[in-house]
Amino acid sequence: MVRGMSLRHALLGLLSERPASGYDLLKRFETSLANVWPATQSQMYGELTKLAAAGLISVSAEGPRGRKEYTLTDEGLAELRHWLTETAPQRNPRSDTLLRVFFLGVLPREQAGAYLTGLMETSAKEYEDLRALERSVDWGDDRLSVYGRIALEYGLRLNEMKREWAAWAAERLG
Repeated sequence: MVRGMSLRHALLGLLSERPASGYDLLKRFETSLANVWPATQSQMYGELTKLAAAGLISVSAEGPRGRKEYTLTDEGLAELRHWLTETAPQRNPRSDTLLRVFFLGVLPREQAGAYLTGLMETSAKEYEDLRALERSVDWGDDRLSVYGRIALEYGLRLNEMKREWAAWAAERLG
């Protein structure tokens, strides 16, 4: 079984809160996880089929037009807990952005500065997008709300740090 962060674990996590249809999961995904782990509708439905075949989720209800409601099984919860506690998060030390920064010296200062300004603007936009997401979500006291806000705060702080760093770096060229 593939370990590490995956759509599989994202879906298991969403289903740990309550049973849901594929459509419901897609909507919850779009408002909670899309910034962390993007996935298409076809990827999500394909993964739900695999999870059901593996016995990690079950179809608990079927409705009109082939609508299925999925429920996390005990095996699925065990897999989610195993992934959370016994597998190390994947570390991706590669950064296309920092590799480019490292070689900005081959460009005229104006172009290098424009690249850094672009990084500032991108980080500021991502920060504002996360703030808009924060305002759009009906936060509650459930686990997904509590931990979702914690994850969102990470994204806010990370983007603010990136913006500040890019401004600092651009000043060095001035």
